[in-house]
Amino acid sequence: MSADDDVLETDGPDSEAGLAEEYRDELPEDLQPDLVDVAEYIFPNNDRRKIPAYLYLGTAVLLVLLVVWRGSDAVLVNNGMLFAAAILVVVGAYSFVSGYGTDVDEQEALVAAIKHIGFPVGHASAQMGWRGLLSRPMWKILLYSAEEPPKHRGFVVVDAVDGSIIEDFVEDNPEDWSDVAA
Repeated sequence: MSADDDVLETDGPDSEAGLAEEYRDELPEDLQPDLVDVAEYIFPNNDRRKIPAYLYLGTAVLLVLLVVWRGSDAVLVNNGMLFAAAILVVVGAYSFVSGYGTDVDEQEALVAAIKHIGFPVGHASAQMGWRGLLSRPMWKILLYSAEEPPKHRGFVVVDAVDGSIIEDFVEDNPEDWSDVAA
């Protein structure tokens, strides 16, 4: 093995410099930002919780009918199935009651928050959350004033069922924006 074998050729077409000229790292066409068709996102409605509620209640009815039909003397059918049916009725009722319809979407909640907050809004962010034992849906909205840098910020909680304002908090923006280039 000669000393020349240990040296990487840099002049040939297979060299790193040659590969760098031939290959460019880029996104595929379907991921190019200017070509992407951005459809409006629709947040799923909270009343989908009623689907498993119907399944739980239907299963409970089937278990009760099975115990009545086969009797408590059957080998695989016993009174434990009645206990399971009772649990399914409780869980199904809870799922049904907590399946509120989400009648206010994030755009409507944002409009309600802007009307309530009292300053012109620049940037805002909305997040779905749930409140209480029955999981009532709500929108949590963070708002910044329209100035650059923002002078005020606010946090508003909007009920996703009827659009009422549950809570709000407004303060002068304590964040230091002096490092950010305009």
